[in-house]
Parts: sequence; C-alpha cells; structure tokens
Amino acid sequence: MDQTTIARWQFGITTVYHFFFVPITIALSMLVAVMQTAWYKTDRDRYLRLTKFFGKLFLINFALGVVTGIVQEFQFGMNWSEYSRFVGDIFGAPLALEALLAFFMESTFIGLWIFGWDRLSKGVHLATIYLTAIGTMVSAVFILAANSWMQNPVGATFNPQTGRAELTDFGAVLGNPVFLTTFLHTIAASYMVGGALIAGISFWHLSKVARGRHTSEISDASEVEDVSTWRWATKFGAWVLIAAAAITAVSGDIQGKEMTKLQPMKMAAAEAAWESTSDFSVITFDTGDGTEEIGGIKIPGMLGFLANNEWGSQIQGVNDLKKHDVNAYTYTHNDGSQTELQASYASVLREKVDANNIDLAPSIGLSYWSFRLMIGLGMAGALIGLIMLIELRGGRNPRQTGWHNFWTFVTPFLPLIGISFGWIFTEMGRQPWIVTGVLPTASAVSPGVSAGSVLFSTIAYTVVYGALAVVELFLFLKTMRAGLPDVSTTDNAADGDAPLSFAY
Repeated sequence: MDQTTIARWQFGITTVYHFFFVPITIALSMLVAVMQTAWYKTDRDRYLRLTKFFGKLFLINFALGVVTGIVQEFQFGMNWSEYSRFVGDIFGAPLALEALLAFFMESTFIGLWIFGWDRLSKGVHLATIYLTAIGTMVSAVFILAANSWMQNPVGATFNPQTGRAELTDFGAVLGNPVFLTTFLHTIAASYMVGGALIAGISFWHLSKVARGRHTSEISDASEVEDVSTWRWATKFGAWVLIAAAAITAVSGDIQGKEMTKLQPMKMAAAEAAWESTSDFSVITFDTGDGTEEIGGIKIPGMLGFLANNEWGSQIQGVNDLKKHDVNAYTYTHNDGSQTELQASYASVLREKVDANNIDLAPSIGLSYWSFRLMIGLGMAGALIGLIMLIELRGGRNPRQTGWHNFWTFVTPFLPLIGISFGWIFTEMGRQPWIVTGVLPTASAVSPGVSAGSVLFSTIAYTVVYGALAVVELFLFLKTMRAGLPDVSTTDNAADGDAPLSFAY
C-alpha cells in the first residue's frame, strides 16, 4: 500500500474509534442532567442514585473520548500537511473555536460537577452539569461545521498568489445547508445511542431484581424501590430512544434531499445508481469491481420522493455524472452551479488532476452498504426500545433469560454502530475528494512522510487503542454490574471545613 492509502486507514481507524465515545458524551451529559433535575425537584433518592450511576459511566466515557480525540488534530499536520496548508485558513477557525470555547467550557464545568457535590449548593451544582452538556453541544457545532465545509466548501475563495483557500465569510460556514441538516441528524442519532444505553442497562438490572415477578407481587421495601427505579430508567431511556429515532428519520430525509442538491455523486453512490433512476434500491448486485449493476430488488419511484420530494422523479446516475469534464465531475450542485471556491480553483484543479493522473472514481460499494447498515441498525435499535415498553405494560417485569440478556446487551450497540456507519458513509461518500470538488484526497497527504512511517504509527495507534478499549470495557462493565450506589439525602449546601473530594 502507498502512503495515501495507509494514511487514510490510520485516520479512519482513529476517527471511528474516537467517534464511539462522542454520541454517548453528547447525549448522556444532558440525560444525566435530566435525572439530577428530577432529584433536585423531588428530593427522592432514586433519582440521585441514577444520577450518580449513569454519571459515572458518562465520566468514564468522557475521559476516553478526550484521550482519543487529541490524536485527531495531530494527524492533520503529520499525515495531511498539504490539506492543512491549503485549507487551514478556513478549517482551522471552527477547530480553534471548538478548543478555546467549547472544550474549555466542558472541561471546566465537568470538573466543578465532579468535585462540587459537597461544595456547591444543589442549584449551582445542577447548573454545572447543564453547562457541561451545553459545552458538548457547542463542541459538536464547530466540529460538524468544519466537516460540513469539507462536504460543501462555502464562504471561501482561492488566492492564486498564496496558492491557498481563504475564508471570506465565516457566517456562510455556519449557515452551510449541509451543516444545518447534519447537526440535527447527528444530535438526534446521538440521543438514540444515549437512550439505548440507559434502557439496555436498566432493563438488564430490572430483570435481575424483579426476576419476572409482577410489580404488585414484590413486597420487600428495598426490592420495591429498586424495581421502581429501574422501571423508571428503562422507560425513560426507551422513550428517548424512540423519540430520537423519529427525529433522526425526519432529519435524515431532509439531509438526503440536501445531499441530492449539493452532492449528486454521493447520492448516486449511496444508491449504487450507475444510470439515472427513480427507483429505490433495497439491494443491488454489481459486477464485483463496482463498475456495473447486474441485478437487484428495487421499489419503483420511491427514490424520487426521498431525493427530490417527488415520487417518480429521477436522480443522476454515476455514469451520467462521469460524462462531464473534470470541472463539473462529482462536485457541481444538481443544478450545475458551484461554490465560489470550486469555481475559482477549477483551472488549477484540472491541471493537477491531469498532471498526476488522479483517479476521481467514487467509492460506490462502501457508500452503498454503509448507508444501509446505518439505517438498518438504527431502526433495529428503535424497535427494541418499543419492545421494552411493551414488556413493561401493566406492571409486568422481565425475567432474566439468555435471550433477554443478549438483546439488552446489544441494544446500545445497534444505534452506536449504526451512527458509526453513518459517519463512514459521510466521509467515504465524499471520496475521491477531501474537500468536495476542490482538493482530491490523493493531493492532500504530507509529501515528506514515508509509507513506512505512517504504517508504524498506524500499528502503534491500533495497539494503544486496543489496550484503551480493554480498559474502557472493564471499567464500564464493573460499574454497570455494581448497580445503583447507596446514597443518603443530605443538605447539599457547602460545609466550609469539608474536604474537596471526588464524589464517586
């Protein structure tokens, strides 16, 4: 493998690994805040116990997310220096704001939340977890704005004197239609993950405590409280999962329509549509080399509705888009227009593509299957959430069986892996561009870094990340099995002589 391929593998491995922690952090921070709010309002121990239980899982996840996220920014300069040089003026702005504003906010208030249980009043302490959750949301704003700019490079132009792209309108970057649809879709999908995590863990504990008995059949006061607590948490997580799934589906439909307008080749790749069509592909078979369709199952006219909001309307196929010259190939909008940066860089791009014989073929197979796995796994997770609610109707409680243990264990993983495939589709569907219609991925790597160096660091990262995965899973399972912590409801106002201690 050459340097570019290895560098892409390295960035893909580290990005997907880091992204496992991102949706849990985004959702769990706010959901824990809701639990703490319930305790603040009612002063009932059950909500405090849930806050501390899921709060500890949130902290474990947050710590691993920070560690793995730091690597991402180093890779821009190490393996992708040409990319950093060319678009650093634009791409660096949201990343800098994310670090200076969002991450600073997150790290400050999460520290106050961890150490402030016995130092801050209940109201102020509650505010710290909400501010932490808001910080994670602000972080997502800037990261997704940066990534969306790579999908649709607005608010910039090419300066031939410096040979770099330059920012002309930061407001356009934040108002990018790709960002506006991607943000809602990503946040909603993150809440699917958070809801599934709470529902799956709570359902498992509920089956362990209730042992299939109806709520009315349990007489021991301690068991009654535990069963009631886990029932509330299961329903809370399941409803969050189902509601978030509905928002994810609606926002995904809107996002698909924007993708058709702004990235027609990406939509064609997602549907494995070699020729213009209005049919939605349930499954498509190709020749194996990804160049021609040989059969499949399709729903006539449905793709027109999903892509253009008009049943039976057509989208352009891969082969139709390939008929254009390089100035229009894959990156003109569906109406033939371009962004200012794409238009101003077109002549330079054509010379670069011709001189280096750059292959501009899209990644059809990976785009097609990652798109379907994203949808399928997300729908399966939402279905399990609905089944959980049905099983708890009328005071009924689940029995701990091998089947129940299996699907409650996989519940959090379904939307988590689904959203990860969504991220893979987002990045691979854009290929062969690192910045759509401007900078080919093959032109963005660091010219002075050898393939051997990148391979060595890839192996090193993979080994270290594998070890971190073992640590994460061990801590998560240990905390999960321990169950609800014992708490005593006391005045949370600060004692001036009390030591500053970690609450967990």
